Amino acid sequence: MILTLDIGNTRIKAALFENNTISDCFMLPFDSWQLDLLEYLKNNPNVSEIVVSSVGKLNRNDFSFIENSHKLFFVDRNSSFPFHNKYQSKATLGIDRMILAAGAVLKFPNQNRLIIDAGTCITYDFITAQNDYLGGAISPGIRLRYEALHTFTSKLPLLENQMPDNFIGDSTNNSIHSGVVNGIIYEIDGFINQYQLDYSNFIIILTGGDAEFLAKRFKNTIFANPNFLLESLYQTYQYQNLK
Repeated sequence: MILTLDIGNTRIKAALFENNTISDCFMLPFDSWQLDLLEYLKNNPNVSEIVVSSVGKLNRNDFSFIENSHKLFFVDRNSSFPFHNKYQSKATLGIDRMILAAGAVLKFPNQNRLIIDAGTCITYDFITAQNDYLGGAISPGIRLRYEALHTFTSKLPLLENQMPDNFIGDSTNNSIHSGVVNGIIYEIDGFINQYQLDYSNFIIILTGGDAEFLAKRFKNTIFANPNFLLESLYQTYQYQNLK
């Protein structure tokens, strides 16, 4: 069994793969992740390999406590990827975006791919049918937008995610929900429409923590998979073994 760990900005997401399929999916809190991981490994003794990607909060040294008991592999910029990186500032391209791009290439060959990761930030990544990674865009995610309205104003409340009932908000709370959620939906639809003007035959992949919350509201046909990054991490690791 192979355990994959995606260390993001706000949480650690994990998935256990058995016979190339996710058999378990869970979260690890940052404040107790080492103890929780040890407990999980104790309860799942068949885990032989651990594959990790990190946007920067943790590094390989933080995993020294399990290196003697498990094979550990970090996917980073020095790893092999199945695309041509055309990004101008390659040193600042997030490893999570690179892994998503790799997963899209491996899962959906010979077509243009747009990956939308709706998490802390919303990232857009475009890879051509010729496997050229061109880049995309970054904007604030749902939680960041709610928090920004509360933090940088004197009276607006901090609200939890809620799908608005109406386009026109009839109260301050409903106006915030409409502005945040509908704003993101129109933003994503706008990006998709712009790509459609320039490219044909492309698949749209929506992933991230807010993927399921947003998926049903889009006009465009979207392949929604909240675990696409974890699946892509596993596929990227398998790709290393074939090199």
